Amino acid sequence: MVTSERFDRHAKYLRLLSEHFPTQQAVFTEIINLQAILNLPKGTEHFMSDLHGEYEAFMHILNNCSGVVREHVDEIFGNELSDQEKADLCTLIYYPHEKIALVHDAHRDSPTWYKAMLDELIAVARRLSSRYTRSKVRKAIPHDYAYIIDELLHTHPDENNYRVRYHERIIDSILETGSTEDFISSLAELIKRLAVDHIHLVGDIFDRGGGAAKIMDRLLLCTHQRLDIQWGNHDILWMGAAAGEEACVISVLRNNLRYGNYEILENDYGISLRELVSFADRTYRAGERITPLMKAVNALLFKLEGQIIQRHPEFDMEGRLLLENIDLKAGTVRLENGTWPLVTRDFPTLDPEHPYELTASEQRIVDKLVSEFTGSDHLRRHVEFLFRHGSMYLVRNGNLLFHGCVPMNEDGTFASMNCEGTWRSGRDYLDFCDRVARRAWRDHDRAALDWLWYLWIGYRSPASGRYVKTFERSYLEDQATWAEPMDPYFTLTHEATACDAVLREFGVEPEHGHIINGHTPVKTKSGEKPIRAGGKLLVIDGGFCSAYHPRTGIAGYTLISSSRGMRLKAHEAFTTVVAAIERNADIQSETDHFARAERPIMVSDTDTGAEIRDQIKDLRLLLDAYRTGALEER
Repeated sequence: MVTSERFDRHAKYLRLLSEHFPTQQAVFTEIINLQAILNLPKGTEHFMSDLHGEYEAFMHILNNCSGVVREHVDEIFGNELSDQEKADLCTLIYYPHEKIALVHDAHRDSPTWYKAMLDELIAVARRLSSRYTRSKVRKAIPHDYAYIIDELLHTHPDENNYRVRYHERIIDSILETGSTEDFISSLAELIKRLAVDHIHLVGDIFDRGGGAAKIMDRLLLCTHQRLDIQWGNHDILWMGAAAGEEACVISVLRNNLRYGNYEILENDYGISLRELVSFADRTYRAGERITPLMKAVNALLFKLEGQIIQRHPEFDMEGRLLLENIDLKAGTVRLENGTWPLVTRDFPTLDPEHPYELTASEQRIVDKLVSEFTGSDHLRRHVEFLFRHGSMYLVRNGNLLFHGCVPMNEDGTFASMNCEGTWRSGRDYLDFCDRVARRAWRDHDRAALDWLWYLWIGYRSPASGRYVKTFERSYLEDQATWAEPMDPYFTLTHEATACDAVLREFGVEPEHGHIINGHTPVKTKSGEKPIRAGGKLLVIDGGFCSAYHPRTGIAGYTLISSSRGMRLKAHEAFTTVVAAIERNADIQSETDHFARAERPIMVSDTDTGAEIRDQIKDLRLLLDAYRTGALEER
């Protein structure tokens, strides 16, 4: 019953709510609908990390939903279809147009084949649609065939088989009108949308591989699935570059030049390197291990980074001020552990008296490149998407997601960081990092932009957590100087005690919660495991990036959380789309069911369920207000 005092407290909200539910009948209907949703199975969540521009591998994992589609096909058809027939069906779902073209070229695209494929696709779509409300399924159906697909999904035998004959006539009409290929493509798209309800990308979409822009373009189309991103350090680097932070701009150039990814800069984002290349060729010597272009980029980077470090003693990075330690005559540099020979003495723009000052020519180059990055509309759309759908961390359904680490001390306490005059640690520190990143994009103030650079590369950055040795890796031959110490988090969280502390810090119950990270490739060949601390920590960066495969021995881990529990997928290397189509060469995956559910997990058991129960509570208040006359029905 709504008392006068209680109504007054909620009056404004209830009046707003009544605009959507103007009668008791409307409230009844919504409560019944929400109660029913609570008793549906939990939607499948798909976790991926460290895509690093590997577009084809990402698209295949996205298409096959880390094997979820094949699991449903196996369950639906069992021994009814052969392994070859099930593989053909899966490939048709993954790549409908390409598979149909292949069948057509082989002269196997008979009406009988099309009808069989349509029946099988409808069976899969019907199975998956049973897990959702009819309203949600309708929203997921591709628009062009929405009415027809909706009818086919809800056709069931009746006493005189009228509905079955109706179904068959629809199929015959599809075949007769020549719309079969488009219709199959629409069904395949619906199946992939229904197979996964929520996609989590745990950071590092950018760098190394050349397809990051294509991945972002594809993510922009994921309008029928919920999607979130936990920023990785490589994502933050591009965010900083798009915001105009000079050192981030040069770091992006350096990363992509190292991996030969000119196309993402020039073709995808329209960023011209002509002036930089011309400057490098006329300023630096050729014929050495380091090219003139890389020499120019390195010099710009270390000068700009030095300026940031000098502006921010709180970053505690004075040890990276190495240009001032170069002896040009001797060709050496002084480090903490001794003096080392450089692989080049070609530093024509370095002023030993003012080592971190740019020359006039260098400043013009930097200003031009910053203008190119900030003026790229394509890049701006992608970065705005990262801010809109991304964050430093996420707590969802008992899982704590973040890319790198929560900085810790050796004794397991959370490390403190001076954040613009306030010392912060743990969740408070990550919240600050989230806010300062958004401020840099919104306001472009110098301090916030500098923080974006620190989040990319700083030792106490939750996205990095590594003492980065870019200078040593650029100029020193002895790889003993390249070692990059990691934050204690990465070793401490092999044990449950540290994981429990992290989970509690973010309000997650340690008994049932999980930490989900990316960032550090799991060296399976060396015996490393992605499941740590008795299942409390899951590291799903197994190496999407092809450059990692020799070290990791596999091509990536992904994670599936469904009504059946959680399972980790270890993937073999993806070959090519052509092989996937011609030979049904799906990515082979090994599944580890490490957290099986004792009973099916329902929507009522999830965060969405808690939100729905709150909605029901509000609707009951509105219903009481109507019944008592506190509000009039419309």
